[in-house]
Amino acid sequence: MSTKAQHNASYRIIPLFLRELRVSANLTQRDIGKILNKPQSYVHNCEVANRRVDITEFIAWSKACGVNPKAAFARLIELFE
Repeated sequence: MSTKAQHNASYRIIPLFLRELRVSANLTQRDIGKILNKPQSYVHNCEVANRRVDITEFIAWSKACGVNPKAAFARLIELFE
């Protein structure tokens, strides 16, 4: 049986990065949830890898944190190197 992508060891970098973006923007989970029009539980699940984040969600998350998505993605890629 295969493991879901969000439970893969290499994916663990992404939830931590999402949390870092949010915290650096001085946003609570509730704050970013409101910006993204999602419940706080959605944010929590993204940050603890209970839910996989796709690229469109990553872009929206970056923008909600006031970070250019290209810059955020470049920083994320560096973490995988």
